[in-house]
Amino acid sequence: MRCASDTAARAKSTRCIRSSTFGMCSGYAPRAGGSAVRQEKYRDANPAVRFVIGRFFERIRAVMGEVDAHSVLDAGCGEGELQRRSVLGTGITSVCLDLRLESLTDLRNATNQRSLICGSVQALPFASSSFDAVICLEVLEHLEDPAGAVRELARVARRALVLSVPYEPYFRLGNLVRGKHLRHFGNFPEHVQHWNFATFRAFLSSVLSEIRLIEAFPWIIACCRPDYR
Repeated sequence: MRCASDTAARAKSTRCIRSSTFGMCSGYAPRAGGSAVRQEKYRDANPAVRFVIGRFFERIRAVMGEVDAHSVLDAGCGEGELQRRSVLGTGITSVCLDLRLESLTDLRNATNQRSLICGSVQALPFASSSFDAVICLEVLEHLEDPAGAVRELARVARRALVLSVPYEPYFRLGNLVRGKHLRHFGNFPEHVQHWNFATFRAFLSSVLSEIRLIEAFPWIIACCRPDYR
């Protein structure tokens, strides 16, 4: 596939990952060990952790079933948990985008996903309304300008924008119980935004016009109309 771009800036900041050729992603500078740490919880053998993660993805599956999308952008896909767990189901055309080139490499090697793009959720290389739905899980809490990212994600969505963020302070408390990130009081070091139900609703209401929040402890899921302010 090729990268489609609205602007030269978007084209410059994005690299398509083809089945036979990999190139460095412009602006790609992951923190040492960042990808492995990011996905550590998905490999946790703790039954309680596995339960809440499984429930989270089941609720994402239910939300996507309601949306009834035929084309989906998985923005900030990481190593592709949606694809590895077959959350999107069959008959859906999906494109996966992430800043981390090694994450996309892992995803391509582990699944049959071939539409992979190295790029930023803050400058998406797609025309407006390119996808029935855009899904962006566990990304906004990493961003200095999450509102700008939400507007950009909504720009390329036709029917729905599905988001998730950690449900604070419970996400951090869960890390403390597991003995994780103790020096940061349970906060994952790359999380610079923190929301609970009320503050996440207020944040999204400043950007989007119609929002539905779903509890998926210790996460919050939002299913939104892509009409941004």
